[in-house]
Amino acid sequence: MTTIAVFGGAGKIGRQVVELLGKLGHHVRALVHQHPVPGEHVTCVKGSVVDSADCADVVRGSEIVIQLATTKEDAETFFDVSLRGTFNILEACRFAKGVKQFILLSGDAAQGIWFYPHPRPINEETPLAAYPGYYAFSKVMEETMTRQYQIQYGLRTTILRSSWVFEGGDLLNHFSILKNVNPAEPGHGFGDVSEEVLELVRSGQERIPVLLDASGNPLTRHIVHIDDLMLALEASLGNENAMGRDYNIAAEHAFQYREAADYLSEKLEMPTVDIANPQYHPFSIDISRARRELGYSPANDFYRMADSAIAARQVS
Repeated sequence: MTTIAVFGGAGKIGRQVVELLGKLGHHVRALVHQHPVPGEHVTCVKGSVVDSADCADVVRGSEIVIQLATTKEDAETFFDVSLRGTFNILEACRFAKGVKQFILLSGDAAQGIWFYPHPRPINEETPLAAYPGYYAFSKVMEETMTRQYQIQYGLRTTILRSSWVFEGGDLLNHFSILKNVNPAEPGHGFGDVSEEVLELVRSGQERIPVLLDASGNPLTRHIVHIDDLMLALEASLGNENAMGRDYNIAAEHAFQYREAADYLSEKLEMPTVDIANPQYHPFSIDISRARRELGYSPANDFYRMADSAIAARQVS
């Protein structure tokens, strides 16, 4: 049994991480700020990532440390949670005895994804380039700090740069104009929409969106299912090949919105509607390094995610 410190264990991804670690037979020390982290294999430590002593308490006695704690587009909290929090955790790892690996869960927002043109698939050599907003900026800063602690102090680090994570009904929620005309986070919604789309929303008429990119073509983008992200994490734990490395984690292939919307339209018997996003650029993600070094082999493409989401909706 390995003792693994987890920060952000109560979140959407964190809950899955903690459950996975339990199935693998590990003991978890989880920082608890507001919501408890369940599990007989979990020791909850009350505190905050803003407090360096709390971070040191969670890390103490752990061999692996996983940093998932983050906030989204919140100017009041992102600096303390994502930046100061990551710094405090890295400092705790630096001074603790016995930490063999620090794993940072980052996001593809750190490489700009849809906001900047990417003529080639995004890989680990693509420069970090946050798009406007606090979340993408925080991912760039978290990765930069992690790399520097590897360089400055020899901390054994692994960065998993995840694509947008989907589970359950997330995919059908995304392909809904009624839920996405006013996105909380850039890149997850539809931006400024036409009066035609606004009228559909006002009248409660659902449509399946076909997002068009800066060239007027159906947008191509990448996502990942949470089960496949867990595969990547499991493959990284204690893996010597993963020390000092960063990995882009995504589905096997990107998807194109026209093809995806047509598939959902047929399955759900619902019309589609084109939505122009002139600020969006198509992108895909190269996962060959993770495949080669971690043995990463994602099982969920867009169509499998769609079928699962539709089946779950029909059952409920």
